[in-house]
Amino acid sequence: MSEQNQYSLIVTIVKKGWGDKVVNASRKAGAKGGTILYGRGTGVHENKSLLGLMIEPEKEIVLTIVEAKIADKIVEAIKDSIGINEPGCGIGFIVPLESIFGTAQITCSSYCLINDEK
Repeated sequence: MSEQNQYSLIVTIVKKGWGDKVVNASRKAGAKGGTILYGRGTGVHENKSLLGLMIEPEKEIVLTIVEAKIADKIVEAIKDSIGINEPGCGIGFIVPLESIFGTAQITCSSYCLINDEK
């Protein structure tokens, strides 16, 4: 299935343990879910040490595909829930998607999913 310029990818990179907060805020604002990946940061706030040993700056990357018309609403919900505009709390961005496939979870209504229709 190809839906041109109808969807956006919201990418949110946050401290380890905050990914669930991002997904919960996104769902409350209208997203159907998200995918949490794990990574390691290298930004200016990542060079912290404890007793002379560098602390590994673990991150969670949340990928959320949403309808483009609600992307800004979801970003605002994420900002409000975790205070992402504070230094060292994370970063996020929106990528317009040219086309997507495998979108049954995004495009079907609850009726479609209950009745196993595509």
